[in-house]
Order: sequence, then structure tokens, then C-alpha cells
Amino acid sequence: MGFHPLKPQIQLDSISDNLRIAIWNVLLLGYLNGYSPRAGSSYRYVKGSNRHSFAMSYVGRFKKQAIDEIPTNWSEFLAHFRRDFFGLNWHRVYSLMEFVLANVEDRYKSALLDGFNRAMEREGSGYRVVGGFVTAITSPLEIGAVEEAMLRGGRFPGIGEHLNSATRMLSDIQSPDYRNSIKESICAVESLAKQLTGNANATLGSALSELEKHHNLHPALKSAFSSLYGWTSNADGIRHALMDVSNLTHADARLMLICCSAFINFAIDSTKE
Repeated sequence: MGFHPLKPQIQLDSISDNLRIAIWNVLLLGYLNGYSPRAGSSYRYVKGSNRHSFAMSYVGRFKKQAIDEIPTNWSEFLAHFRRDFFGLNWHRVYSLMEFVLANVEDRYKSALLDGFNRAMEREGSGYRVVGGFVTAITSPLEIGAVEEAMLRGGRFPGIGEHLNSATRMLSDIQSPDYRNSIKESICAVESLAKQLTGNANATLGSALSELEKHHNLHPALKSAFSSLYGWTSNADGIRHALMDVSNLTHADARLMLICCSAFINFAIDSTKE
């Protein structure tokens, strides 16, 4: 009947109360409520529990405080953690999500990532978690392309690291580095092409020619990626001296990350056929 909007307004530089609560609920149900004390103990101490390492990392690395300030009792630590969370600036909430994903045990990461993304989509966040970083990429297909390229690129030294760096530089809400994000994205493609052709000294152009001859790379795709590579090499490009002023935008870096990830997936698939 129009009394309440069906979809929340997209949030790019803020976090609504509903979004903050949704993220907290994912943290609580997906990780924090899994606390258990040291084996054989009936006391709910932080020390010796299955959350002791996380608590030390949170206090020492995220809050930048002395770890001897960690509360003794888990319930007290959780109360402090909750107070901190609901007092964080909007971008620090996203930083905390990244910190949690980097510091929890592997068996929790997938469920937390899925939970965060569902909450962010439902409550109108303009961001999603991609490769462990909160970034302004919201399309499921685009997210899937980047994450698949990171995963599959692990077979080829350097590719995963380049894509991870590109995503991190793009995702830095306070100090994004679009120029170097673009550089890392194209370096990932360049690295894969060199490894697929077996020529460590090949340029991207010659590597694309080899892929065209031996791995069924369509001439139109070769032309498209050659053009993209040429764009990064022009007067404002990352192959030339860094300029004090750059007109590169988030859209430029985002496009390069997604296109390069898609090409990496295509190139790996083409070698199997």
C-alpha cells in the first residue's frame, strides 16, 4: 500500500540501523555464539577457549590495544565487542567484516561470507564481500567471475596474488588506489598468458597471439583485450610514469577487474577443450 518501501535505499556512504543489526546477527549466529570454554572447564573464560586467538587478534590488531586488556570472562568480552560494533563508523563496520573473515577458522568463512552478502543485499548496501574484501561490486555474476578467477588462478603462481591486490586496492573505502588496481588486474592476465604459452619473456600481445593459435582464442577477443591493454599503456596509463593528477575512477578499475577475471576464466577453460 506504499506505507513502507519494498526495497531499502541503496547505501554507499552510510549504514542504516537495519543493516548494522543484520550484520551483527550474522556475526553473532555465524561465529560468536560458537564459543566453548577450555576442555574440561566449567568457567567461561576467554583464555584457553576456542575464541581466545580471535579475541587476542581483535584487541591487538583491530583495536590496536594491549592484549592484557582483554576481559577475563567471555560474556564481558562479548559485551565489549558488541558495544564497539554498534559504535563504529559505517566504513569501520566493513573493515571489521574483512578482519573477521581474515581471522576466523576456515570452516566458518563460507557461511559468514554468504550471510554478510545476503544481509547487505537485503538491507540495501551498495557493497558486497568479494574475495574477502568489501567492494562496490554487487552483481552476483560479476562477484562470481572475480572469485572464480581468484580460486582457479591458484594453479598459476602470481595470478591469485595480483587479483587479490587489485580487489584490495579497489575496495579501500577511505584511500582507494584505482591506478594500481588496474595495474594488478592486467598483470594477472599477463601472468596467466605467459604461463599458458610457456614463455616467461612474452609480452601480453605475443602471448595473446599464442593463445589465438593454440588455444582457440577468437580474433575478436584478442582484439578486445589488446585494446584494453593499450588503454593501460597510453599517456594516462599505468605503464608510464605516475602522474600527480589522474582521472581514473572506480568505474575504470572495477571494469578492468571484472573483465580480466572473466578473461582468466575463459583462458583456463579454453586450455581444457
